[in-house]
Amino acid sequence: MKIEFAPRSVPLQRRLQTAAVAQWVCSFLGLAQCSTAVFIALFFTRFWLVSALYAAWWLIDREKPSKGGRRIHVFRNCVVWRYMRDYFPVTLVKTAELDPRQNYLVGFHPHGVLAAGAFINFCTEASGFSTLFPGITPHLMLLSLWFRFPFFRDYVMSGGLIPSDKESASYVLQKPGGGNLLAIIVGGAQEALDARPGSFTLLLKNRKGFVRLAIQNGTPLIPAFSFGENDVFDQVKNPQGSWLRRIQHFLQQIMGISLPLFHARGIFQYSFGVIPYRRPICTVVGKPIPVQKKHRPSEEEVDQLHEKYLNELSELFEKHKAKYNIPEDSHLEFI
Repeated sequence: MKIEFAPRSVPLQRRLQTAAVAQWVCSFLGLAQCSTAVFIALFFTRFWLVSALYAAWWLIDREKPSKGGRRIHVFRNCVVWRYMRDYFPVTLVKTAELDPRQNYLVGFHPHGVLAAGAFINFCTEASGFSTLFPGITPHLMLLSLWFRFPFFRDYVMSGGLIPSDKESASYVLQKPGGGNLLAIIVGGAQEALDARPGSFTLLLKNRKGFVRLAIQNGTPLIPAFSFGENDVFDQVKNPQGSWLRRIQHFLQQIMGISLPLFHARGIFQYSFGVIPYRRPICTVVGKPIPVQKKHRPSEEEVDQLHEKYLNELSELFEKHKAKYNIPEDSHLEFI
């Protein structure tokens, strides 16, 4: 394999952008495990009190993730996220005004490999979320597993991430006074296994839990599509029925997370690595779909709203795809 190295003339700005993305990728690939190892190791050193005090704090604070988390504005506004935004670059597009007196539920598509667009747009201020949607506080759902790691839980909460369970979602959607937006990556970890350049396959046909949640809380539904989300990584071929796909599904059932075998470029060379390609990501947030509140919606009512959501999402994709160089004959596929 021929290795293509980055030229020495690469400006400092470009290097900082690459370093920012590398930091983010590494944080999700290894920081959780490293933080756990540090937490345990400290007990066997003279700094054991640090872990002991944190364990006590963790016990007292254990309900915080499901109660809206603990966002830190300094973290959300950190300059490193602006470098990361400019690396791809990432942009956020608004197509309708949102009333800050209401709460909203956003379905984010597609998951991609590491959901870079979702993180930058909803967990940081790099793309100007608060400017585009004044009076709206965003929350992004993350697998509950990640909140079980010491130190790492505080890291993800500081950006506005909360566990992906019904209790956490309902807490945000039922906040009095409105002004809260809950973003759910509907396809989840399983959809990441189909994330590759040129793919528009969404795991959404039978995903109706978020629709039921919206009806139970009377929360308007908003479709959002992130153009370019699947283009920043290549993935080893794993068609349905292949031995690799069966292994990935088996591991997902055991661990709760999927393990896509992805690759792109390195930090100092462009031929191979786990740093994403520099390809634009543009997240387009659609218009709200009104939802009538009902504590116990019937299956028919859920199906009707789900069908309407699919139509709105498809319309959003078709309306904007030409702007992002998507072929005319490409359409969303729901599985």
